[in-house]
Amino acid sequence: MTRNDTNSTFIIGRYTFDYSNHRLISADNERRLTRREADLLHLLCRNMNSLLRRDIALKTIWGENDYFMGRSMDVYISKLRKMLKNDPDVSIVNIHNTGFRLETKISG
Repeated sequence: MTRNDTNSTFIIGRYTFDYSNHRLISADNERRLTRREADLLHLLCRNMNSLLRRDIALKTIWGENDYFMGRSMDVYISKLRKMLKNDPDVSIVNIHNTGFRLETKISG
């Protein structure tokens, strides 16, 4: 993953994530993300290959950490996984009772 601080663009495997414009772009597709999808993917990108604590994500994006907000976040994680599924070198991994990690395999 590389990051361009000027416009908040992230390279995630085969994808380019343009946080400013809420777009996830691949060679054959461009998808517009909702604000929450973009915010969650942005947090995951900023913590690429590192733990994103569940409580921090909930408080940052949803403003609180309760059961119902947690279930909502799980739905968004599932949506993001589907969006990224065409690249086998990219995955969002659950860290049980702790959080998530956006993983990319480093080539070379």
